[in-house]
Amino acid sequence: MPPRMIKISEICTETPFHKTFYFQDVPSQNGNPGQFVMIWVPGVDEIPMSLSHTGTRQAVTIEKVGDTTRHLFQMNPGDLIGIRGPYGHGFHHKGQNPIFIAGGTGIAPLYPLIKKMGKGHVVLCARTSQHLLFVEKIQKTGAHLHIATDDGSQGFQGTAVELFQNLFHKIKADGIFTCGPEKMMAQIVHLALDYSLPIQASLERYMKCGLGLCDSCAIDGLHVCKDGPVFDETLLATLNDFGKHYRKPSGKKTPVK
Repeated sequence: MPPRMIKISEICTETPFHKTFYFQDVPSQNGNPGQFVMIWVPGVDEIPMSLSHTGTRQAVTIEKVGDTTRHLFQMNPGDLIGIRGPYGHGFHHKGQNPIFIAGGTGIAPLYPLIKKMGKGHVVLCARTSQHLLFVEKIQKTGAHLHIATDDGSQGFQGTAVELFQNLFHKIKADGIFTCGPEKMMAQIVHLALDYSLPIQASLERYMKCGLGLCDSCAIDGLHVCKDGPVFDETLLATLNDFGKHYRKPSGKKTPVK
């Protein structure tokens, strides 16, 4: 499927390290929180990006970490990007008192769900206060925000896992939604299973096609692009490589750091 060429309508600088790229794409209007699109930068590459805003105006929120994202950071409103999708399975909205646990840019796919549900608790973690995303946006949703930073520059000093453990018995959550570094999510999943809590986690793997054909995002016989990227507790409990190994673009199996 060829990409649709769409104009960037607005670019918002979120932090010194992140930008949000807004666009209006009719097929993406039906995108659900947790689904992703393939973004093609002409002459550079195509990468998967979760929708950070859904509805009549869509967006992806990007951290500058590689060649494609560096080229995106140099683009301006009115420039063209290619879009395919939205693809994959998103989050299922459920629970009366959910807790959303995000590490770094993991808040991007969670934010549309937080906004839609308008309740619960959000654990937002980043390396420093300068890396925190969507703080003001989350505060306007009706959810209770709890912040953690690795260096203690804002909120709780420590990890998202530690803050979640501190909060768990106080807030009596009835379900977990999480996205972020895989080591973090693996610990959250183990805790959720121990607490018999429903959990949905958005996984990330190297992707080429987004359709489950190229096998580049395979994990334990499943495809993140097609069977995920959001997996629930039933499937998460079967993934032996989750939190342990991923595959580089070459296909080499590599430990998760």
